[in-house]
Amino acid sequence: MNRRKTKKIKVGNIFVGGDAPITVQSMTNTDTRDVKSTVNQIKQLEKEGCEIIRVAVPDMEAVDAIKEIIKQIKIPLVADIHFDYRLAIKSLENGVNALRINPGNIGDENKVKEVVNAAKYYGVPIRVGVNSGSLEKELLEKYKRPCPQALVESALKNVEILEKYGFYDIVLSVKSSNVVEMVESYRLLSKNTDYPLHVGVTEAGTKFSGTVKSSIGIGALLLDGIGDTIRVSLTDDPVEEVRLGKEILQACGVRKFGVEIISCPTCGRTAIDLIGLANKIEKELKHINKPIKVAVMGCVVNGPGEAKEADIGIAGGKNEALIFKKGEIIKKVKEENIIEELINEINKL
Repeated sequence: MNRRKTKKIKVGNIFVGGDAPITVQSMTNTDTRDVKSTVNQIKQLEKEGCEIIRVAVPDMEAVDAIKEIIKQIKIPLVADIHFDYRLAIKSLENGVNALRINPGNIGDENKVKEVVNAAKYYGVPIRVGVNSGSLEKELLEKYKRPCPQALVESALKNVEILEKYGFYDIVLSVKSSNVVEMVESYRLLSKNTDYPLHVGVTEAGTKFSGTVKSSIGIGALLLDGIGDTIRVSLTDDPVEEVRLGKEILQACGVRKFGVEIISCPTCGRTAIDLIGLANKIEKELKHINKPIKVAVMGCVVNGPGEAKEADIGIAGGKNEALIFKKGEIIKKVKEENIIEELINEINKL
């Protein structure tokens, strides 16, 4: 898999695009004006592995809160602005690390120019965020619906406005809640620009359906080499967005965040509570940072052979399990000692 070459820009203390790692983003669902709640949530997200955080900025009270929030967090903060260009300018003055705007709804070009000049002054990048629900009226009239061509045309049109005033620290996104159209939009956009792309399925849904849609949409693009930063959108705790984002990146082979667990689906040969065991092992190994693959298999006959690519694993039997490394059995343990013995062996790796 060859990753598409894009321009590299700086967002706070990290880079997006170019040869920089593909980053995981999320967005708070607290009231930004409530500094304590917002900071607490961001710290939870930081702990989970979120690398860039976005907050909604609906009014000047939220802008003022940003100043206090930034003092208490470690990751770059993006201000999400709609309609009022003054909120964007004041957010820049208060120290945000990036802006997310849709120049088409900020106002006339003079207002956009003021935002651009302020972003240039503070050295802050702008994400042009286009989605199917916020297309310009003329594009909807032209294409009759928010199709991929319309999304891409909108994004490139907005880029032209920024470039007109000498601004080039740009990230682009063309999100849709329709997975197929979202993928087509990003593929089309990637052929027409070398700016870094922020990838995601917007309004993906609840945890179950949103996981499916986001995994397919984001995963398809990552396997195409498209995407420089991602955000999973779930109607759920933002922590779940970060967990899933990391899992998607790891499953696509573009980043490693620690232990990867593979486990069999169980069958009639399974003589151990493999489902419960796999869930317990996943929970226990969650905070181990070693980039290793752990197999949890239900059959002592086929387990080690089927999971030869795993660094270490267990194959369950009746009231016991085999522990194996790279397909080679190293010991037999009692069922009640499986997790303890597995962790001991992992610590030796």
